[in-house]
Amino acid sequence: MNASRWVGKPWDMQYVEAFVHREIYMRQPDYPFADAERWMAVDTYFARMFAPDDDALIGALAANAAAGLPSHDVSALQGQMLALLIQIAGAGRILEIGTLGAYSTIRMARALPDGGTIVTIEADERHATVARANIEGAKLSDRIDLRVGKALDILPTLTGPFDLIFIDADKPNNPEYIRWALQLSVPGTVIIGDNVVRGGAVVHADSDDPNVRGVRSFLDVIAAEPRLIATAIQTVGEKGWDGFVLARVVDA
Repeated sequence: MNASRWVGKPWDMQYVEAFVHREIYMRQPDYPFADAERWMAVDTYFARMFAPDDDALIGALAANAAAGLPSHDVSALQGQMLALLIQIAGAGRILEIGTLGAYSTIRMARALPDGGTIVTIEADERHATVARANIEGAKLSDRIDLRVGKALDILPTLTGPFDLIFIDADKPNNPEYIRWALQLSVPGTVIIGDNVVRGGAVVHADSDDPNVRGVRSFLDVIAAEPRLIATAIQTVGEKGWDGFVLARVVDA
């Protein structure tokens, strides 16, 4: 980290320490722009206020970094948003497609009511090993059921319904994930899909990026599905310029 950029800036020192922590252990923006550092600073300001990482979460991020996992975890604020949505919806059964190192999993599991559970699916065995240790470190093994394997192999083995489903895995398969999410839902189920803006590339109908094409097909399925009402939110922050889609299952 280049400390010279702080010279002459009236940063609160605790704020700087928090910013440094997030810069070391969190992701670099997938879609950086000229204002990315400012966006990250604002994220850090709000995260310190509303969603500070405790020792278990800091430890999870550090373990992920040490193991060389890709720095694609949700931000602290996004993790807090997921937790709030779980509590607002009164969700007791959660499905997460894409565990990575379990940072988001831990955030969501902590929001569950007594007796609540989360099934989380991770395709990469190495990622799953790190995630399992992080879950144990957070003392949440009793709430989290980690399944290892390709999501499209595991989803047919699950029994619904789930109250909230978070889709944050390989984007080319997102159209199939949303179809499975619907099969595992009931009216009232909340479905969240992450990383749908992709630095603005989502609007490029002629994109040859398989991630963009997967997201566009995913959104087309949602828009055409009479059982879903949905919205999409653009975000800027430490993940750069991206966003998520939020949907709710209703009676057709």
